[in-house]
Amino acid sequence: MSSTTSLRAHRTLPTELPPNAGRAAAGIAVVLVAQLMIVLDATVVNVALPLIDTDLGFGPASLSWVLNAYTLAFGGLLLLGGRLGDVLGRRRAFTVGLSVFTLASALGGLAQTPGQLVVTRALQGVGAALAAPSVLALLTTSAPDDAARNRAFALFGAVSSGGASIGLILGGLLTDVGSWRWTLFINVPLGLAVLLLVGRFVDETPRRPGRFDLVGAASATVGSVSLVWALIWAPEHGWASVRTIGGFVLGVALLVLLARTEVRHPHPMVQPHLVRSRRRIGALASMALVIGANLSMFFLVVQYTQRVLGFGPLTSGFAFLPFSLGIFAMSRVTPWLIARVGPRTMLLTGTAALTVGYAWLSGAGVGDTYLGAVFGPMLIAGLATGLVFMPITVTVLSGVEPEHAGSASGLLQTTQQLGSAIGVAVIVSVYAAGAVPGEFVPGLQAAFLTSAGFAALALLVVATLLRTPRPEVVELAAGPDREPVAEAA
Repeated sequence: MSSTTSLRAHRTLPTELPPNAGRAAAGIAVVLVAQLMIVLDATVVNVALPLIDTDLGFGPASLSWVLNAYTLAFGGLLLLGGRLGDVLGRRRAFTVGLSVFTLASALGGLAQTPGQLVVTRALQGVGAALAAPSVLALLTTSAPDDAARNRAFALFGAVSSGGASIGLILGGLLTDVGSWRWTLFINVPLGLAVLLLVGRFVDETPRRPGRFDLVGAASATVGSVSLVWALIWAPEHGWASVRTIGGFVLGVALLVLLARTEVRHPHPMVQPHLVRSRRRIGALASMALVIGANLSMFFLVVQYTQRVLGFGPLTSGFAFLPFSLGIFAMSRVTPWLIARVGPRTMLLTGTAALTVGYAWLSGAGVGDTYLGAVFGPMLIAGLATGLVFMPITVTVLSGVEPEHAGSASGLLQTTQQLGSAIGVAVIVSVYAAGAVPGEFVPGLQAAFLTSAGFAALALLVVATLLRTPRPEVVELAAGPDREPVAEAA
């Protein structure tokens, strides 16, 4: 369709709201609350990590499994969760997953040993893996028109990227006024509320018959765990040790098995054509690198503010407010920007700014202040993350058939979760290699420079894999002012 024809169609769009707009808006809100819960749980316990360590007796390296048990189970099973949603119905898969997530949250709040907490965090990840792939698909089916769908995508991006820092503030508040256990208990009333409302405001999607790729699901999960385990423990076991090399070899072998299985299985978790697009692969790789850099920051900065700057849990959570505000401010203009400059320009700008932010953060030391060492990099990182999230989502989902929407969204969120798990593992390993017993700052510079390296690599990926002609204009509006949206395909 030419730009002139597209704009003519754009001008003739109806201005009246569809008759089901109110119910659709409520359905979108319900689904986004669940997405916020899932994203919050990746970081809501972060500010409580020092107290969890003291209460349950984790070691320095094993403490990261409070985060990684969740992200690995989540990321490893997301593809299967997306396939389950396609076959069984996305609302059904969403409901079952959220029920498991809510139950695991209650059990995690009652944990008395490190092992119990890690197991329940993994169970939360299983529930999230069943529910999360259906979120984008349900947003798509709940929106009454394409303009509402684009606004829902922008809100999804803000919730998904900003929810991590909101989790730190909420976690700090709950830890200060109650206990670290409330960072898990808080999911119970929210989960029950969503479960009561989803049947009323969200329609079920058609079921699509097919078999499940259990071999692919198992190889994806175990392979991911093996790689992250090897990365986390490499500084202690040695990079050339049998355990480290064995973990890497097993992880790579299982991921190769996953690739072979997906090509040959009659009903793969991910349709092979979804990963044959150079632009989609570039967007997924960029997402993994950006999320990996950001989640590693959450793991280290929250400890820096408490152990070096002397902040309490709540103050430490509020220290991430510039990040949250930057994301939400940018989410208000990204639908307008994507129409004006296109996804690639936004991604180039955002990843470049993220690189600068982490390079600046690498200078934080013992004698620094929050305003001098943390505030500026945090704000830049928030604005940059808000700038890249929506164009990545649009690029990944562009051109995907409705019957494969769950699998595509599962692929996107798998990349997010594995990127965060591997990012944390790499940064913790780099930090541990330079750490000094009894001191926190040694090792920080190398760790944050590694995060800057992730962002710089994302910039390189965007520059090389997302080359495209000037985006054409499609006919539907992105926002209330009905500005045309740039095509991401």
